[in-house]
Amino acid sequence: MKARVKSSLAVSISMISLYAAAAPSGPVVSPRVAEIVASRCALCHGPEGESASAVYPRLAAQHPDYIAKQLKDFRDGRRKSDTMTDMAKDMKDEEIAGLAAYFASKKAASRQPGDVDFAGVGKFIFQRGNPYSGVPACTSCHGVNGHGTQQLPRLAGQHPAYLEIQLKEFTKRERTNDNAVMHAVAAKLTELETRAVAIFIGGLQEHLSPFRQRRLLARPKKQTPPKRGLYFGAKSSNQVDISIRMFLSQLSA
Repeated sequence: MKARVKSSLAVSISMISLYAAAAPSGPVVSPRVAEIVASRCALCHGPEGESASAVYPRLAAQHPDYIAKQLKDFRDGRRKSDTMTDMAKDMKDEEIAGLAAYFASKKAASRQPGDVDFAGVGKFIFQRGNPYSGVPACTSCHGVNGHGTQQLPRLAGQHPAYLEIQLKEFTKRERTNDNAVMHAVAAKLTELETRAVAIFIGGLQEHLSPFRQRRLLARPKKQTPPKRGLYFGAKSSNQVDISIRMFLSQLSA
């Protein structure tokens, strides 16, 4: 049994090294990095960074600096996770850099949101925020395509369930790193908004044209709040229905 496992691991390592070498502009993957990918990362995140389980984040096309920071935070105890702390505890900086470059070089798969109507509400939050409750637009930090920066994560195409988990952890301060800004944002989101924006981001892959980007960024920031009660934090189901219709009508206007 052990011999079979070792043989399978050896094949996986060889395949990862061959795929990386065959990539036109991919990084050079050391045998050690290939071993870590095959024996640790692939178990949850998949060998190409496209995790099949919604509770594990997709790593493909994520920014290398962001991946490296998260791994170091897991290793050094700044971000809490029993699983990831154990996985990263003995990683050296050069191994972390190699892993970050490997997954950053992978192409993100294309996908569409499951609930298009609900995603429309999330689109409004993502692009404009909620001026009635003080939620800023996600685009202000993560970009109009959700591709982030070297310091801020790419969100486009991420598992909606994973995004929801992280937003709720930020709200409750259970996420122990990167909490300063995101707690203030996530704490203002309602359950409806959290779910809707996660669904929209999960299907966000396309590149918006420069013209579309300029139009989104040029939209006025201030809007006149509606009558009291007509917002996503409303308690009654009728008020929530009204707020959904209001947001969707503004999108199609």
